[in-house]
Amino acid sequence: MNYVITGYGLTIEDVVAVARHHKKVELHAEAKERINRCRAMLERKIEAREIMYGVNTGIGEFSEVVLDDDQVKDFQKYLIYNHAAGIGEAMELEYVRAAMLGRINVHAHGNSGVRLAITETLVEMLNKGVTPYVCQKGSVGASGDLAPMSQIALLMMGEGEAYYQGELLSGKEALHRAEIEIPGLQARDGLATINGSNVLTGMSAIFLYDANNWLKQAEIAAAMSLEALKANMKPYNTKLHEARGFKGAIRSANAIRKLVEGGDLELEKVPHKVQDAYSMRSTPQVIGAAHDALQYARSQVEIELNGVGDNPIFFPDENIQLSGANFQGTPVALPMDMMSAAITMISVLSERRMNRLNNPALSVGLPAFLTKGAGMFSGMMLSQYTADMQIVEQRILSAPASVQSIPAAADQEDFVSMGMNTAIKNFQILDNAYGILGIEFMAAAQALDFREYQFGRGVQKAKEVIRKYVEFLDIDRPLHKDHNTMKKLVKSCEILNEVEALVGSLE
Repeated sequence: MNYVITGYGLTIEDVVAVARHHKKVELHAEAKERINRCRAMLERKIEAREIMYGVNTGIGEFSEVVLDDDQVKDFQKYLIYNHAAGIGEAMELEYVRAAMLGRINVHAHGNSGVRLAITETLVEMLNKGVTPYVCQKGSVGASGDLAPMSQIALLMMGEGEAYYQGELLSGKEALHRAEIEIPGLQARDGLATINGSNVLTGMSAIFLYDANNWLKQAEIAAAMSLEALKANMKPYNTKLHEARGFKGAIRSANAIRKLVEGGDLELEKVPHKVQDAYSMRSTPQVIGAAHDALQYARSQVEIELNGVGDNPIFFPDENIQLSGANFQGTPVALPMDMMSAAITMISVLSERRMNRLNNPALSVGLPAFLTKGAGMFSGMMLSQYTADMQIVEQRILSAPASVQSIPAAADQEDFVSMGMNTAIKNFQILDNAYGILGIEFMAAAQALDFREYQFGRGVQKAKEVIRKYVEFLDIDRPLHKDHNTMKKLVKSCEILNEVEALVGSLE
């Protein structure tokens, strides 16, 4: 069944289904009607020679320059040409597809003045797998993601480049092979295709989906380490967290209790301390804070996905157009900067538990560095180095981009969100987070192999999945292959899927 685009109700899960898994889309009939109605209003205003920003005026610092009739026809073409000014490697195709979906959803409101042919071309491109080649860098996250969106808009003129069936082709050839007509650009069409923070928002939607799965796996790894470290599980009683009231902490405590259920630790058959260190005892509060941050970020991203991020905005019922700054990426950039810190924070917590597993002074009887031959062998000593290096990189990347505005366009655009910097670095942070958590998983599985009591059902299942890919470290071996294998395993969510199939959802 196709996803029906209405302008409303688009979720991060919908974005992933379309952008990553190529679910087909279609425009709702009422959305088409709204688009056509708004376009008719725009054309009446053009005929009446009403001055409208970006239609019969220049843009940015040139907004006071009024264009004549001949210039109006060519302006959209040159607008796209001069804004297609990105740099760097090709953006991930799913990011481009997410941006296209977001832009279609903006048009569906019927406030953009775009021709229906432009929107329907974007729909066809999604459904037939024509994905524009877009440079990753160039957007400052205000006035829309102009540089990357303009590389998408080049296809509307049969220009630029696009991927089709695994091959990079000229835009014209890609559209021809997919049997998609080139709509061309008329008044307003170019600006209506690019003037929103759709790349930033699409990337953020995908990131939040992946980050939620990573946080759930952080709880699985935590449960494994807690079992291996003979933790006191009383701090995971949900009554404790309900008394304080933070929803994320309640969720996290519930998830970890579910994972250790049925094990000797939960049943109080394993001796434990009266009070553990913070990295063990306060896991629900810390991971819970990340859950709460993610929920806020999700709410902001989904508002943006379903809002009219454009300029100007047309209101057919009132027969007016208003120029403002609904392209400004700050409402998304600020909470997504918070997610940079959240993922880094949980990675630090993971490394601290891994440290306790390695350190014989802290590990409650586990062998030093989780090896039976300490001295001759170093066990997982160097795995901690690898985790630490990645955390330092995460910390560097966690500096907020939303405070880094640099004025542009002769100071007409004197405050910008820099949200694309946030979107790019968030995926770099998450890439490191997969590796860090993979190392804790590996260490926890190694530690559990030294314990002789019954583990919780979720913990046991996670350990079984890990052992399908990484063997017990009996004698030293090069660990880089194991580290990379574990990183891929975490990214694949196989551990999460197997555990949730057994114990139920961790949300």
